[in-house]
Amino acid sequence: MHSWVDGQPADAVSLKDRGLAYGDGLFETIAVKAGQPVLLDRHLQRLDEGCRRLAIVADQPLIRSELLTYAAALGNGVLKLILTRGDSLRGYGINAGASARRILQGSPPATYPEAHGASGIRLFPCATRLSEQPLLAGLKHLNRLEQVIARSEWQDADHAEGLMLDMSGRVIEGVFSNLFLVRDGRLLTADLNRCGVAGVMRAELLAQAQALGIPVIVADISFEQLQRADEVFVCNSVYGIWPVRGCGAMSWSVGPLTRKLQGIVRALLGI
Repeated sequence: MHSWVDGQPADAVSLKDRGLAYGDGLFETIAVKAGQPVLLDRHLQRLDEGCRRLAIVADQPLIRSELLTYAAALGNGVLKLILTRGDSLRGYGINAGASARRILQGSPPATYPEAHGASGIRLFPCATRLSEQPLLAGLKHLNRLEQVIARSEWQDADHAEGLMLDMSGRVIEGVFSNLFLVRDGRLLTADLNRCGVAGVMRAELLAQAQALGIPVIVADISFEQLQRADEVFVCNSVYGIWPVRGCGAMSWSVGPLTRKLQGIVRALLGI
C-alpha cells in the first residue's frame, strides 16, 4: 500500500524536514484489524500530549480522519504515523510558520513465533542505558537511537526482547515494550517521569487492572524487585502480552495474573 504524505500518496519527503534533520517529531505504531485502528483514542491522546509538550501545531481532527481512511484501505496490518514539525532552514530555531507534516505508512500484520505468547520469552540484559530527560519522558518522539543501539546488542534467537535500565540502574522497560511485574497479587510498572515511553498498551492494562480491582503500583523499580517478582511480562500495542521466563541468570514462571491479562488483551487485539 502506498505511503501518504499530508494526505496524498507519496514515497519521499523534503530534505528540509526537521524530522529527518533533528528527529523533531512524534510517531505512533497502530495495529489495524478489519480496517479499524486498535486503541485509536489512546494513540491520539498520547500524540496530542506529545504535540503539546513539543509545541507542534497539528490538526488533530484531520489526523484522525486520515488515520481512519488509511486504516480502512489497509484492512489488516500495522499503520505507522509520523508527525514532524515540517520544513525549516539550517539551525535549531523553530520556524513558527511551518506546517506539521503527516506521514502514514502501512505494512502487513506483524508475525511473531506463537511460543512468545504461549511459553514466554527471554530478555537480553542490555548494557545501553536510558538517559534521563523529564521534558521528553513518556513521549513517543522520533529520537530513538538508544533503542537502536540497545537492539544491536543481541542477534540470537534465544532473546526476543531486551531489558533497559536508566542511568541510575532503575528498571524501566523493554527496547520496544513496557514491562510489568507481579508480586503478591499486585501489578507493578515503572514510573516514567524521567525516561521511557508511556505505551498505549501499558495505559490500557492499567485501566483494565483498575476495573478488575487488581492493585496497581506505578513507582521506581529496583533490580532487586525484578529478581523477587512472582511473574514478569512485557507488552505493546501490536503483539499484546508476552510472558517473560528469564533474563540473564533470573527466571520466572508464567503466572495466573499474566494469563488473565493476556486473555483480555488478545480479545482486544483480535489475536
